[in-house]
Amino acid sequence: MIIVSGKLHVAPEARAAYLTGCDAVAEQARRSPGCLDYALSPDRLDPSRINVYERWKSDAHLAAFRGAGPEPEQAAEILGAEVSKYRISGVEAA
Repeated sequence: MIIVSGKLHVAPEARAAYLTGCDAVAEQARRSPGCLDYALSPDRLDPSRINVYERWKSDAHLAAFRGAGPEPEQAAEILGAEVSKYRISGVEAA
């Protein structure tokens, strides 16, 4: 299992529009083979932060969805990013 998690930063006044622009991507991801979860959400404390969480069955599924990455217009809005990919070898109920 692969988890992609982290944060993006955009201008606070642009965050709502940025997230709205990501709705179609989130819908597409959730319909993609191998996607177990996909969420982008506004941070409640930092008005410029967007929380990223994705869960995929495999690297191959993630790569098939990612393709070329975000649209150039969308990428240009990102002021900073700290996103990492984690390989999970086991899962337990919490």
